[in-house]
Amino acid sequence: MTTRSIPIVDRVTDAFFALDTGFRFTYLNERAETLLKRSREELIGRVMWDEFPQTVETQFPDGFHRAMDEQVPVSFEIYHTHLETWFEARAYPSETGLSVYMRDVSERKAQETTLAQHAAVVEAIRDAVVTLDRNREIVTVNGATESVIGADRSQLVGEHVETLTELAGIDDDDAVEIGRAITDIDIGTAERRQLDLPYIGPDGDDRMGEFRFVPIEDHAATVAAIIRDITDQHEYDRVVTSLHEVTRWLLGSDDPEEICAIAVHSGSDLLDLPISGIWLLDQEHGYLEPVAGTAGAHDEFGGLPRFNPGEGLVWDVFEAGAVELFDDLSETDDLYNPETPLRSEIIAPIGTHGVLMTGSFDPHRFDETDVDLVSTLVENTRAALDRADRERVLRDRTAELERQTERLEAVADILSNDLQRQLEAVADALEDDDIDEWEFPLAENTVETTLDRAERLVDDVREFARNATAVGTRSRLHLESAIADAVTDSQIDENALVVDATATLRADPDRFVRLLETAFDSAAARADDDVTIQIGLVGFDDDGTRGFFMCDDAAEIPPTAHDRVLDPTADDDTAIDGLGLALVRAIAEAHDWTCTVTSGENGGTRVEIRDITTLERRLS
Repeated sequence: MTTRSIPIVDRVTDAFFALDTGFRFTYLNERAETLLKRSREELIGRVMWDEFPQTVETQFPDGFHRAMDEQVPVSFEIYHTHLETWFEARAYPSETGLSVYMRDVSERKAQETTLAQHAAVVEAIRDAVVTLDRNREIVTVNGATESVIGADRSQLVGEHVETLTELAGIDDDDAVEIGRAITDIDIGTAERRQLDLPYIGPDGDDRMGEFRFVPIEDHAATVAAIIRDITDQHEYDRVVTSLHEVTRWLLGSDDPEEICAIAVHSGSDLLDLPISGIWLLDQEHGYLEPVAGTAGAHDEFGGLPRFNPGEGLVWDVFEAGAVELFDDLSETDDLYNPETPLRSEIIAPIGTHGVLMTGSFDPHRFDETDVDLVSTLVENTRAALDRADRERVLRDRTAELERQTERLEAVADILSNDLQRQLEAVADALEDDDIDEWEFPLAENTVETTLDRAERLVDDVREFARNATAVGTRSRLHLESAIADAVTDSQIDENALVVDATATLRADPDRFVRLLETAFDSAAARADDDVTIQIGLVGFDDDGTRGFFMCDDAAEIPPTAHDRVLDPTADDDTAIDGLGLALVRAIAEAHDWTCTVTSGENGGTRVEIRDITTLERRLS
């Protein structure tokens, strides 16, 4: 290097230094002094590897030796840790040594890193990403495009965007909409456009895509198209909308079985659940009764089973009250049928009404989306069943008001007739000329007995007034315990009862005890002295329906009055014991039982309550 060249090199903005063939510094410009943090006086004549031993582990030795040995220019990039700066080093050989230039390329490296990161992100995402230039030609395509559209880079890059729409099977009208969206982005009339359009997927199936168009800042491309397969979401939205339409059908019915049939078949058609059924709780018997099932369920199983308390997963989930997903029934305990061919199930309680179950022969057939959709279906079904219950209650109340009006008119007649007889007896006594010899006409029965009869009559009236034909929640009762409770508030002594057998049944506890109490009081009212009442079971040893009888030895109700004594609306005077047996019949019929009155084998009156399907004999 000559002295005349030094001023020019010194004015170069890049760092520059010169080395001789022994790699000794022969010159440094000011930028090199700043970079190396050493002055010329300190470095001229000294070997580079001795002064900067840290460079031995870098690309400098290999690069400089290659340039010197082969007499070829070399260049490489190196990161200066202390300065946190990237440099591009270029070494030019000569017979006397090396001329080395070092340029700060940190900004370029940062841009390259950013672009590489962006490219990696674009390549990693599942959405198809296609960039377009101003001529609508495709500049870049990411890897996901092939899985979304079914076209690879070689088919698209450099082609017009129409190639993309053709390969994706997009119809002409939608392709025009895509062209308009690209133009809007390109000329700046919109910052973002989005279109949901059908297209043909890689497997030739119909798909739904979300096409988003956004502007980009690139030296080649101006618009980016992001294509997302939203078929599943679109189908989910369609099904949810359809389920809400189904709700209108559900709410249009007031028949629980029809509601369940609509729900089951909607699940089969909309949710692709071919093996499904609905069970409703039987309030009387306390079990889950199948009321609706898909054709697939009946074909595979020949019908749906009944679930008693504690039987199988269906009952467990019904009691727990929350939807359950069973991915693999072969790994699940407490199956109702351990040999079931089903391998996965969703079981969803329908409020307190019952439960819906759908199954599959494949494990892991259902996912959380299926659970959400089934939950929506059963919630709509619950609302419809609630409405049906309210409508039924309203109809029952209307009918009951009409019946109650008739009963109250009959009660008024009974009260009127009963009080008239008492007043006539008093009037006849007052007309007797021999007042001194007059005896209160009711003395034989005592005033207390008369008041007791009046009180019982008032109780009967109150029972009818509070709607005797309605029953509350049924529960399992012991017949003998109910008898004991009834005796406590009745007019008979517990020693007057002869109970032949013990049993259990399901009934409204308060109403059933009232039935027994009223029957006991009816017998007591017809007895001139102590009364005995025999209670036994019927229908277990013959072909009749199950029930129980109460046979007393009080004054016999005439056979001609057996039917009329149960009817408070009878026109003639059959109110032999007030409303007693009419009230017994009303409470029995409210439980869907039947009540009859006949004569006992040895006299007296026999009252039978039958059609108690839940009556079971108990071993003593």
